[in-house]
Amino acid sequence: MNTVHEAAVTATAPAVGQSAFHESAIAQVQGTAQYVDDIPEVRGTLYAAPILSRVAHGQLHGVDAGKALTQPGVRGVVLAADIPGDPILAAFGHDEPIFALDSVQYQGQVIGLVVADSVMAARRAARLVEADITPLPAILDVHQARKAESYVQPPVHVRRGDAAAALAAAPHRLQGSLEVGGQEHFYLEGQIAYALPMEQEQWWIYSSTQHPGEVQHWVAHALGIGNHAVTVQCRRMGGGFGGKETQSGHLAVWATLAARKFHAPVKLRLDRDDDFMVTGKRHPFAYAWDVGFDTTGRISGLALDMLANCGFSADLSGPVADRAVFHADNAYFLSDVAISSYRCKLNTQSHTAFRGFGGPQGVIVIEAIIGDIARSLGLDALAVRRRNYYDADPAAARDVTHYQMRVEDNILLPITQKLEQSARYQQRLAAIATWNADNHVIQRGIALTPVKFGISFTATLFNQAGALVHVYTDGTVQVNHGGTEMGQGLHTKVAQIVADELGVPLAQVKVTASDTSKVPNASATAASSGTDLNGRAAQYAARSVRDNLAAFVGGLDQCGAGAVDFAGGMVLTPKGQRAFADVVQAAYANRIQLWSDGFYRTPKIHYDKTTLTGRPFYYFAYGVACTEVVIDTLTGESKVLAIDVLYDAGRSINPAIDIGQVEGGFIQGMGWLTTEELVWNDQGLLTTHAPSTYKIPATGDVPEHFKVALYGEANREDNVGGSKAVGEPPFMLAVSVYEALRHAIASHHSKQGRTTAPVRLQAPATAEHVLHALQTP
Repeated sequence: MNTVHEAAVTATAPAVGQSAFHESAIAQVQGTAQYVDDIPEVRGTLYAAPILSRVAHGQLHGVDAGKALTQPGVRGVVLAADIPGDPILAAFGHDEPIFALDSVQYQGQVIGLVVADSVMAARRAARLVEADITPLPAILDVHQARKAESYVQPPVHVRRGDAAAALAAAPHRLQGSLEVGGQEHFYLEGQIAYALPMEQEQWWIYSSTQHPGEVQHWVAHALGIGNHAVTVQCRRMGGGFGGKETQSGHLAVWATLAARKFHAPVKLRLDRDDDFMVTGKRHPFAYAWDVGFDTTGRISGLALDMLANCGFSADLSGPVADRAVFHADNAYFLSDVAISSYRCKLNTQSHTAFRGFGGPQGVIVIEAIIGDIARSLGLDALAVRRRNYYDADPAAARDVTHYQMRVEDNILLPITQKLEQSARYQQRLAAIATWNADNHVIQRGIALTPVKFGISFTATLFNQAGALVHVYTDGTVQVNHGGTEMGQGLHTKVAQIVADELGVPLAQVKVTASDTSKVPNASATAASSGTDLNGRAAQYAARSVRDNLAAFVGGLDQCGAGAVDFAGGMVLTPKGQRAFADVVQAAYANRIQLWSDGFYRTPKIHYDKTTLTGRPFYYFAYGVACTEVVIDTLTGESKVLAIDVLYDAGRSINPAIDIGQVEGGFIQGMGWLTTEELVWNDQGLLTTHAPSTYKIPATGDVPEHFKVALYGEANREDNVGGSKAVGEPPFMLAVSVYEALRHAIASHHSKQGRTTAPVRLQAPATAEHVLHALQTP
């Protein structure tokens, strides 16, 4: 019987570790995958459109909707007076009104809604509403905000050692500054919600959201009812990137308030221009630093100020700014450091979560500092980076972060060495030097930069998840969990995990829409933790069902449950094998429970929110990227020529999906640092609010040479399947593009005798900014 057992196990490969198709891929290609705007509308559905402030800051005296109400199809308006519950959103900061109350805080703030029989009637009428606003002075710059002490939250200071003394004693010292712009999420599916009144004052909300539980809470809070009266469902999103973590809640609250007033289902979908004007972006940052170092480039002291442009309310700015502080070290040990984080309040959109969640704003500044150090000493930047790496040997006492977390899974050196060799970094560096010496207009650059990214929510309470697994009498399996699918393949990975836990083919497992009535109080799908949390919770739920079946079969075959195995769609014992479906049917007939819940909370994590010290992350994900670029020194135009990436996904659950995430994250990061420029004018108007003025990377921006490989070592922590997170860390590998551009600019500078001068390149590195950096002494 042992021979039969082994043959059955090896006949069908496990689902985990295989590059299975994305669970919605075929439906998406065929156009049958359903998004919120595809859901058949209930008879009598109305449509809402937002009334927007045209003033950045001012006193709101009233609204004149007379012209709008005369338009065909218009049913009426919804204003702050129509809110039965708390007029302030149920966000952590409790500082953002649902609709503008007695003041407006930015151009694009929603004052109310127009509700009409058609989408276009509502939008046209909303533009006819006149708001009576007395303008007030507006703060539109982080330096102005800091001077005025205008903050959404108090400043935070993190210190280790004596940075001032270390700077004073350093053989070399540099000061510098940098400004990095924000970024629009530019999801394919815009923000949308569809609110349906149900019987007995209950509500059903379809929302394109990363956080159905928060949408549920916000809607209930605004209506003044219990959470149990609101159900929120999301089958999938057409992209999220963090923009649908909190911002989707606004749409749901607005749509539900309109539905309540007019006693009808209401859909609210922002058009692209309004989406730009209303919703928050990645936080722009400004920095100033003073760094001390020795003749090898090793940092001995660092003082760093980080100014985060948070917009007019807190939203998620606190944890975003915290993570920027946590990642200001990136891959480097900082012995004596003083970091000050200022969470500046401006009269702009309230900025929010975006892929990386503050991590990119931390990583880019330390990489810029390392690049400046290397140039000042005439050294190769990669050598200086390695000189400052965390040391994997605890005896070296260089393995503890500035927030007091030990780096226990350090693979920085081996992963760097592997990519350095496979990408032929040293040979290409020499060839680029020769090219640049022989050419005066076109200059090339190259950079190899690392990433060390902490995985877990910085808000510790969110590191929990639940799931339900139902096994039906025909042997098929349905899974529901608290995570949401935004194209990243979460449902596919969860299905693979459950399939292996029950030993059934992947085709027998289906994951259903995220739904607050099934898994309550679920955390947002964010922080790269979707598979870590929900995958483990689903695994535990499936394991509970499997244990029930194992005990049942063990009783039949008179063996212990531990001797029962599940593989290849079969249930095997030392006495023989049975089809999984047959076992399930027999178990049902004997009244064995065939469904279960699972719950998981991340272990080991803790930190002090006041001092920002402790262990905020369960583990680190690592990666390295080598990027080669070319610039035209006459125009500032640039192009990425080649990208090589080696990423640490642990033991990948689905290599194809993980590689796709690395590719997408890198290109999105490249857009943030090269072409995606947000510009507000001196009246606080966002002038880049459409594809005509805001440029995301297109297929032509992706180089022909784009190689991504996975490192392959299993996660050293006990994570599901030995895997590691892959959603956010690759985004920061695109900092190699920025550093490669600075290398090319520095080559041009050296021909002018400025060999050791720092390169002052603002991000994004548009042609204008590159040209300015080329010409700045």
